Amino acid sequence: MKKISILIPCFNEEENVGPISQAVVETMERDLPEYDYELVFIDNDSTDRTRPIIRELCRENRRIKAIFNAKNFGQFNSPYYGMLQVTGDCVISMVADFQDPVELIPQYVREWENGYKIVIGIKTGSRENPVMYGLRTFYYKMIKKLSDVEQIEHFTGSGLYDRDFIEILRRLDDPTPFLRGIVAELGYKRKEIPYVQPQRRAGKTHNNFYKLYDAAMLSVTSYTKVGLRLATIAGSFCALVSIIVAFVYLIMKLLYWYDFPAGMAPLLIGMCFLGSVQIFFIGLVGEYILSINSRVMKRPLVVEEERINFDGEQDEKEDA
Repeated sequence: MKKISILIPCFNEEENVGPISQAVVETMERDLPEYDYELVFIDNDSTDRTRPIIRELCRENRRIKAIFNAKNFGQFNSPYYGMLQVTGDCVISMVADFQDPVELIPQYVREWENGYKIVIGIKTGSRENPVMYGLRTFYYKMIKKLSDVEQIEHFTGSGLYDRDFIEILRRLDDPTPFLRGIVAELGYKRKEIPYVQPQRRAGKTHNNFYKLYDAAMLSVTSYTKVGLRLATIAGSFCALVSIIVAFVYLIMKLLYWYDFPAGMAPLLIGMCFLGSVQIFFIGLVGEYILSINSRVMKRPLVVEEERINFDGEQDEKEDA
């Protein structure tokens, strides 16, 4: 009997982990009874009651497992690490807040049975803030045009991944993985399942501006050269314009020495303009250097604090 692993990363999802586990278990037992399954929560150091609730779920059902991180290791490292720890013939990754519909699980599996090693969900619409959805659309289209490799629009990472692809991820040894780009660049031929993203069932989203910016810059520095090329081109253009302006000023001053006052305004404007251009591109180059630095340091994806219901390992610890 083949085994399906369902991975659910979570952080402060005390209102959702119970309902999502019930929905997943009911879906697997009703729609996919011919498969064995495990439901794995990987908790990114929640500060609410998420962990006690997960512990109780694990006590009630041995097929529900948990990995508790020692600290919060970010929105990319934690689910990526979890995918490497599951034991199924394939893994289905989805969020805890029901924005990845549970009804997609049978569709993923049927396409997997048809031979696809990667089956992903693609948002064709969303019930979130229309402004945010529009900004995401603009971001995806921009990255798609700028990237050297194919990029998948409105792909959040939710989908089914065959064991063969998981082994590819295991061999990458990337300390700052960006799964959405890896699927596009290194993944097998895939099947895309369209869906409309619902609103969060409960709680507040943890994707603030800083996390969205971090995700955007990770994709830019991992899959585009345009930033560095743009810095070179813009720097060369500004230098050329500066030389031309300086030469024109020199000629005008020599020809009309007393009637052509240069003044301070052009100098100040030019200095401010060139300074702002330099600061912008120094920051952009810094993002690339930061990405390189993170990869060179080879830090672990995640440091575990506790595992529950994983065979052959320490079971759960007693509550403090």
